[in-house]
Amino acid sequence: MESLPENLPRHVAIILDGNNRWAKKNNLPGLSGHRAGVERVREVVEACGDFGVEVLTLFAFSSENWNRPAIEVNGLMRLFLRALKKETGKLKKNRIRLKVIGDTSRFSRDIQKYIREAEASTAEDYAVTLVIAANYGGMWDITQASKQVAEKVSRGELRPEDITESVLESHLSTAGLPVPDLLIRTSGEQRISNFLLWQCAYSEFYFTETLWPDFGRDAFRQALSNYSCRQRRFGKTSEQVEAETAC
Repeated sequence: MESLPENLPRHVAIILDGNNRWAKKNNLPGLSGHRAGVERVREVVEACGDFGVEVLTLFAFSSENWNRPAIEVNGLMRLFLRALKKETGKLKKNRIRLKVIGDTSRFSRDIQKYIREAEASTAEDYAVTLVIAANYGGMWDITQASKQVAEKVSRGELRPEDITESVLESHLSTAGLPVPDLLIRTSGEQRISNFLLWQCAYSEFYFTETLWPDFGRDAFRQALSNYSCRQRRFGKTSEQVEAETAC
């Protein structure tokens, strides 16, 4: 049986980077990299179920990605729609809940329809939650949460002095989910690119040179093993954490 590292994260977030570079490296059309990336998504989602990771959040399409060439954006939209149609039944069968975060109003009606249907179909009896961040940005998320809180204040439902971090957090698109313990970015880039800015305040970061279409089960397990060796202090000293662990 496959041995697992101790101290596994509950929630892993991944910035899926390197699809285009993978396609160029293999002398393939650009969209081939994204198709190969979908295969890795399947593999890593399955690994989460096997390893006991409760939540997997994938940064699939940022709010800035609309600035990419139209042919690529249109291809990504077709790929997204195809995946929604094809994978929902498998997600339900494998007890995986789908949740899509981001401003979905910009997507086609078909995509919005299949998102709603997939979320409803997988909402019960699940072991893993798969969160897809699509047309998502961390600044957008904080802004829309702030607007919701401001509207409640204007309606008299909330007093300004009652606004706390937990109140704002409850209006983020990830409300109800644990914050990410581990953030992975593939392809060698070492930035978080406006992804889960609030939620990743105390996440551990793991950067790898591996391009996303090459990031499979073994690479994911290596990232989890690296995380398991970290000491998470949350502002405390190492001595304090070690004393608490020993108790």
